[in-house]
Amino acid sequence: MRPPPPAVLGLLLLLLSLPAPEAAKKPTPCALCQSLVDKFNQGMVDTAKKNFGGGNTAWEEKSLSKYEFSEIRLMEILEGLCDSSDFECNRMLEEQESHLEDWWLQLKQQFPDLFEWFCVSTLKLCCSPGTYGPNCLACPGGTQRPCSGNGHCSGDGSRQGDGSCKCHMGYHGALCTDCLDGYFSALRNDSHSVCTVCHEACKTCTGPTSRDCTECEVGWAREQDDCIDVDECAEDTQLCGENQYCKNVPSSYLCEDCDSTCVGCTDKGPDKCIECVPGYAKDESGQCSDIDECSQPEKPCARENENCYNTPGSFVCVCPDGYEETDDACVLTVGAEMDEKKPTPPLPHEDL
Repeated sequence: MRPPPPAVLGLLLLLLSLPAPEAAKKPTPCALCQSLVDKFNQGMVDTAKKNFGGGNTAWEEKSLSKYEFSEIRLMEILEGLCDSSDFECNRMLEEQESHLEDWWLQLKQQFPDLFEWFCVSTLKLCCSPGTYGPNCLACPGGTQRPCSGNGHCSGDGSRQGDGSCKCHMGYHGALCTDCLDGYFSALRNDSHSVCTVCHEACKTCTGPTSRDCTECEVGWAREQDDCIDVDECAEDTQLCGENQYCKNVPSSYLCEDCDSTCVGCTDKGPDKCIECVPGYAKDESGQCSDIDECSQPEKPCARENENCYNTPGSFVCVCPDGYEETDDACVLTVGAEMDEKKPTPPLPHEDL
């Protein structure tokens, strides 16, 4: 057998060196347990008073009491927990079905919270909310308000994580009680810390207005006890292109295109032109308006019999129908000329 050509061999080596496609991420054991409990609780809702409502109230109350805690109802709930294609769910259900049966038949009244009994205490796959890690330690800030309510505790509710706080926007610190630059402390006591965003003029501040800035943001400048927007357009008239105007915006500026009738402008619109493009001229209001070349005393169309039509910023010269163009004039075509020479038929006499 001959060895494969070098090009084919190189391709095979390349394919072998590529990493295998990443398998679908499996849920964590805690997430899987939580999902199973959620489906079980939903199954309890779906089977509540099932097959009842026929009108015989006394019989229904007696029968319902038996059905509520029956194995028949349990089997109906268990059958709907996992899709046939969900391998992980079915595996956990097969391994832990006896625990669910024990809880349903013997422990439900004593431990009404299935998640706490099944996932936290029995299987030890999860932690109660506000705790984390293998030993379900309390998150920083306590189990009631982890991270002071201003962040997420790493591993919260699971047997994973290190308990560190990932703070929400505007907060930082081990307990998420301190304010980042651009935020100020609107409330702080032993149990709560609230950080609120500063005015846009402030880099740092002590309150909500531009007068509360301790340092102005870029694009703003201190004027007495206030941070005022810098008008970059007024400070530098060469910021924008030749046929653009500068528009000041808070902390910055924008370069906007002039009106199409302008050659240079100071603002938006045909009335803000410095000069007008050819074919336009400033009217009494100072706006660049189209010049009607065809209505001027000196006709722009030089050839004899030629018609002038005004267009925005210009005009066109066109021979009338029945005429053809030459260098010097619009000449009547032969057919049209003969029609013109035909005598006009007399008008029919009206009957008296």
